[in-house]
Amino acid sequence: MPGTGLWRTKSVEQSILDTDEPDTKLRKNLGTWDLIVFGVSVVIGAGIFTLAARTAGDMSGPSVSLAFVLAAIACGLAALCYAEFASTVPVAGSAYTYSYATFGEFIAWIIGWDLVLEFAVAAAAVAKGWSVYLQQTLGLFGVDLPTSFQAGPLQLDWGAVLLVTVLVTLLALGTKLSARFSLVITVIKVAVVLLVIVVGLAYINAKNYTPFIPPAQSAVEDSPKIEQSLFSLILGGETSTFGVFGLLAGASLVFFAFIGFDIVATTAEETKNPQKNAPRGILGTIVIVTVLYVAVALVVTGMVPYTDLTTPEGGDRATLATAFQLNGVTWAATIISLGALVGLTTVVMVLLLGQTRVLFAMSRDGLVPTALAKTHPTRGTPMRATLLVGVVVLLAAGFFPADKLEEMVNVGTLFAFILVSLGVIVLRRTRPDLPRGFRAPLVPLVPILAILSCLWLMLNLTALTWIRFVIWMAAGVVIYFLYSRSHSKLGRRERGEIGDGGQV
Repeated sequence: MPGTGLWRTKSVEQSILDTDEPDTKLRKNLGTWDLIVFGVSVVIGAGIFTLAARTAGDMSGPSVSLAFVLAAIACGLAALCYAEFASTVPVAGSAYTYSYATFGEFIAWIIGWDLVLEFAVAAAAVAKGWSVYLQQTLGLFGVDLPTSFQAGPLQLDWGAVLLVTVLVTLLALGTKLSARFSLVITVIKVAVVLLVIVVGLAYINAKNYTPFIPPAQSAVEDSPKIEQSLFSLILGGETSTFGVFGLLAGASLVFFAFIGFDIVATTAEETKNPQKNAPRGILGTIVIVTVLYVAVALVVTGMVPYTDLTTPEGGDRATLATAFQLNGVTWAATIISLGALVGLTTVVMVLLLGQTRVLFAMSRDGLVPTALAKTHPTRGTPMRATLLVGVVVLLAAGFFPADKLEEMVNVGTLFAFILVSLGVIVLRRTRPDLPRGFRAPLVPLVPILAILSCLWLMLNLTALTWIRFVIWMAAGVVIYFLYSRSHSKLGRRERGEIGDGGQV
């Protein structure tokens, strides 16, 4: 077994062999279109309905469309690396599993802990956003019903709790059922996005695109430096609002809108032909959403001056519907609000799916309690892991504020992308013999460009986000040494406590 201690690696063959254990076996019933539906359903959501308008008004101006392009380039480069890994190591767990095969157990745990930050926190945040849209939608039909109320010292968001409960039930019943549910909602969601583009074209005023990159805004007096982008801070910039630093910070923020394509990789083990279907699902998702995002950004910033999208102090943030309301197209604004409600539903569902599969993979390796890896005998789903994730996200979404976590999710995801990209280079050298259904082009150039672009986006996140990220990762290190290291199946095999099949 390669490596010992912290750096012991789990071979690709062993990872694939573990997928055949009867008690932890996932059902293979997903095809290419199922994967693309999962990818598009999670990517087209909070980002396209809220981030485009808000980033234009508060950070980048009309250049938000360029910010989407820059973020898409970084995602596209990383997606090529994910596609190679998913076709080579078709096992649940995504970046966690890939890191286990290349960098060793400690780094694998760190990335698994990092993915908890990405998926679970994002699911809770988006669920709370869905609850807000639910209240607005009920209001459109004359029903004045708040979706949250005070429960003693805490505020209970019953809308978010209801959503998470329903979606966890769907996921527990089966991944294929979840894919069919996603397909119906994704079709509706994409139709709404196309409506935004088609109807919005008639209201575009070319003058609104000038200046394309607004001049940098003077720093607000007494504004804490720690809330600037780290890149701006390093170079001595006074602010990352508008100007070039605003464009770069905007790219790092709208990156949140692309989060989700990597979830396709977490379902590789449940795919009928992962060598072909997984790469097609990942790359197909990136292409489709990039085209839609850039088109929407151009339409929204062309419909109204970017200054009309600025978030007023203490006021509501701009959304896609804002641009239509300002142009008096209230019927379209209503449809967009309904579309956002529908769209955010599948975002939360696929984030829950991704988190469950990562936890399932870590449990199967013994880094978290192995009982979570047991699958349902007839449905083939990790029922216990699904329920645990559901409870955690339900509590977070129901009782805790989660409206300022986009950057935390971004920094964790970018860190995962960097390790996956580096892993492609490592695995090409250490295991050139492995069959690869898809090979990333121009290795090592493409992975190196992916690493540099993701690192660049990370530098454009705020210094405060970096501090929070370091604290979160430090907590993960403590948990690894207190529990995971001693319970690891690889470690127990090294000590002779269990055999290769996992038996005591």
